[in-house]
Amino acid sequence: MMLPVRVREARPDARLRPVPEPPLHPAIQRVLDAAARKGVTLEVTAFPESTHTAADAAAALGADLGQIVKSLVFVIPDGDDLEPLLCLVAGHNRVDVARLAAVTHASDIRRATAREARDLTGFSIGGIPPIGHIRPTRVIMDPDLGRYPIVWAAAGLSTTVFGVPPGTLRILSNATVFPIAEERTAADREAESNGAAQAAATPSGTGEPPSGGSVARQNAGT
Repeated sequence: MMLPVRVREARPDARLRPVPEPPLHPAIQRVLDAAARKGVTLEVTAFPESTHTAADAAAALGADLGQIVKSLVFVIPDGDDLEPLLCLVAGHNRVDVARLAAVTHASDIRRATAREARDLTGFSIGGIPPIGHIRPTRVIMDPDLGRYPIVWAAAGLSTTVFGVPPGTLRILSNATVFPIAEERTAADREAESNGAAQAAATPSGTGEPPSGGSVARQNAGT
């Protein structure tokens, strides 16, 4: 199911008044509005239920695991306040906290709790998007996302996603690109290569969402 972002006007000679589309969820609307302020119109896809891992999201979309954008919220203590930091990470990567500390010059940086993430961004874990947060947030983007023509990020809910080129994602989120992922082993790379080959052998392994829709979640917990 594709969520409507615009209501099509009826023809002037139409006898019946058009039935208005139901209003979008406020969380989704905030994402769309944030993109619109930068001149970008997003196409949001909604699915009946969420998946549980980035791997499930990739399978649901017929995409590589690396195309799934994980929005991971970290915090840096600042007196009595917490400074939020958002990391946009390819689905097959994990953040190396030591690297992140070196990049941010904050040795006491840590992952946000679920409550902290919600309070700082206005979104719940599982649906945290890269844009539309309730307060200004510094964003760091994993360079591995740049390997793909399209990447998929959460659109405010755990059941909604949008796809954009990595360059557009960087501009929308005002992200700085730094290598912040853990070093991956040869076994990790082989598993990813095998997964990509298997996806390419199926009709949905194109990076485009399969017809009929499935579930995709921006998994912030993996």
